[in-house]
Amino acid sequence: MSLLEEKFLKLGAEYAPGQEVRQNTVEVDIHKKRMLGSSVDFSHGDVDAFEPIPGSLDIFIEGVNSGGKQAYTEYRGSKNIREDAAEKLSIFAGTTINAEQNLIITPGTQGALFLAMGASISRGDKVAIVEPDYFANRKLVEFFDGEVVPVHMDYFDNDNSAGLNLTQLEDAFRAGVRLFLFSNPNNPIGVIYSQEEIYEIAELAQNYGVTVIVDELYSRQIFDGRAYTHLCAQNILNPENIITIMGPSKTESLSGYRLGVAFGSAKIIDRMEKLQAIVSLRDGGYNQAVLKSWFSEPKGWMEKRIAQHQAIRDDLVKKFWNAQGFKVRATEAGSYLFPQFPELTISIYDFVKVLRVQAAVTVTPGTEFGPKFKDSFRINFSQNHQVATDAIDRIIQVVEEYRK
Repeated sequence: MSLLEEKFLKLGAEYAPGQEVRQNTVEVDIHKKRMLGSSVDFSHGDVDAFEPIPGSLDIFIEGVNSGGKQAYTEYRGSKNIREDAAEKLSIFAGTTINAEQNLIITPGTQGALFLAMGASISRGDKVAIVEPDYFANRKLVEFFDGEVVPVHMDYFDNDNSAGLNLTQLEDAFRAGVRLFLFSNPNNPIGVIYSQEEIYEIAELAQNYGVTVIVDELYSRQIFDGRAYTHLCAQNILNPENIITIMGPSKTESLSGYRLGVAFGSAKIIDRMEKLQAIVSLRDGGYNQAVLKSWFSEPKGWMEKRIAQHQAIRDDLVKKFWNAQGFKVRATEAGSYLFPQFPELTISIYDFVKVLRVQAAVTVTPGTEFGPKFKDSFRINFSQNHQVATDAIDRIIQVVEEYRK
């Protein structure tokens, strides 16, 4: 196998969120097949279950009607839209963002992640990532020929923190890591890093000259009145060594517009623009207009959206807590759960396939978020409330039938 073939083999797509339907089915006992409710795809949120930000479609149409002026923006995005986003994000994140130097609009937060990592990783660079964390992190480090340095998160035994092993993180920095990448809230667990953890990350990165990329996609959807600490607001880490990624997505039901924003280091943003210029030229010009609706929702709209998701979370967590052999930490932010299930007679991969065929439920295997998570799966509970709760019952039934 050539190095190029090996690189793309590692990327994989078979089990990535949204791709499970392409898997080959497995032989199942027809008598076990149960279609007792609506099929549900927990690998991503159901944007049809929740209305998008009011007026977002009208703003998109205005962008279309403006023609080439909006279609062919600067590579880093329309100036007036960047200025609007920079003003709102500066207030939200507790920092100062210069729209001209410190911000770029990208094709979704996935696009921002690709560009930020491509702008920061050279061949052989050591890159620290959290396990578990977003499925693309490890794959992109390897794609850019970096060396993955995993840092453990003990998320079950730390109620007041994410559980990041800070000693291991410092050891990684001391051993030559030049880039640290993590999501806050964490994807797939949905935990929030404590103020103490964020402060320690900033201090360690500053002491060892490490660049940090933090994905804060779900930082608006916080449950139980919890506090959230933005890394960029700590005033410890050199501003040229941090990139923050955000965007309107599942929380706002705007995923289909593929809108992402990265802000921070002027040097890295400049590199990201150069890379975007040859990857996609720019974020979709007409789509950029929809960013004007972000942080401009009607009064009470976001609070209602959060309450709806928290109610779904509560019901799903309760079902897993009451089921024998399951462990799950209640989501603190975002729309993900990462349940750990009891030992089964089949592999995690066959379990995912059987679950889809027998119970019409699609989940993402835990191994997408770290190689050792063969006893876990991720679900996105941004779904119709009743459909989601019914689907959890079917998951638990399938586990019972394959319990070892």
